[in-house]
Amino acid sequence: MTGPAWTTTPITADLLRGALDVERTEHGVLPHRLPARARAQCSDAQLLMAESQPSGVRLVFRSAATAVELRALPTRRVYAGAPPRPDGVYDLVVDGRPAGRGSVSGGGHTLTVDLAAGTSDLRPGEPGTVRFAGLPAGTKDIEIWLPHNETTELLSLRTDAPVGPARPTGRKVWLHHGSSISHGSDAASPTGIWPALAARRAGMELINLGLGGSALLDPFTARALRDTPADLISVKIGINLVNTDLMRLRAFGPAVHGFLDTIREGRPTVPLVVVSPILCPMHEDTPGPTALDFGAAASGQPWFQPMGDPAEVAFGKLTLRVVRDTLARLVEERAADDPHLHYVDGRDLYGEADAAELPLPDGVHPDAATHRRMGERFAERLPIW
Repeated sequence: MTGPAWTTTPITADLLRGALDVERTEHGVLPHRLPARARAQCSDAQLLMAESQPSGVRLVFRSAATAVELRALPTRRVYAGAPPRPDGVYDLVVDGRPAGRGSVSGGGHTLTVDLAAGTSDLRPGEPGTVRFAGLPAGTKDIEIWLPHNETTELLSLRTDAPVGPARPTGRKVWLHHGSSISHGSDAASPTGIWPALAARRAGMELINLGLGGSALLDPFTARALRDTPADLISVKIGINLVNTDLMRLRAFGPAVHGFLDTIREGRPTVPLVVVSPILCPMHEDTPGPTALDFGAAASGQPWFQPMGDPAEVAFGKLTLRVVRDTLARLVEERAADDPHLHYVDGRDLYGEADAAELPLPDGVHPDAATHRRMGERFAERLPIW
């Protein structure tokens, strides 16, 4: 008795949604969430790692396949002194419904990051395969959501039936930018990050430019938002500016204006939503920078702590309360001439009552249950704009 006749399909840009660029590598293709021009303008290792992690990126195709294999080469992060991180998760979605979950076990590159020393070391590894079987019979729309927190080179797609292009969905496109919380932080899987949950509930197509540690009002990010066609754009601003202690209040307001001005150069009438930070008790009134408690990390649960002094706010240091007050005033002023500009207070997504029920496990990042709550709450607003 013979097995299935496998079909191998080259992975090309037209099979990918949610990526702004696709790089041809020695092994296959590497999806990027920032275009090459943006990447060329910043050599920061954190940004380059974050944008190469395919949060919100998915392989999308139509097929009668009942078995699917994706060969990939992940790059896994390991933090010195901390427990190993779990393997990246791939989510299978069939005809819009969750249908499986898997990982590429073993293999892959390993990137060891020493936060205390500010160094990293890459150990090369081999590719692996994630396999999904038992898919329902008949032609169907298939999506494979790539790990939101693991750089992933895609080598090949094997199926037991031919692959064709996915049907147009007719859905509106939502383009979102934010920090590690939008990137996915401690979500359980790529479809479990709050922007993906909100997009699915609202029936929208997501392009996620949540960039862990890198929502810093960079001009090249604003240009990427400006140049990407979308029906709705949202920008979540604040936490990274505080926890990197990147700028003072004098620079913050003009930088936000410049960021929004750049987006409006290319998208003058697209609904544009400015979202302030969710509640983060440690930084509500205490400025950054934020440091990792290495003793807590070694014990199994990393914990972040603020290193600033509340007295420094008088000298222009940013806190989340200062950021929210500034954003609310700025958006109100701009909206007088921009009727398509809107503001959402992040505490409406996660506020004091939520923190009492679902505290942030490491002091900064929401857990899987909080991602679900934030996604549900934001989804309620999406059709309004």
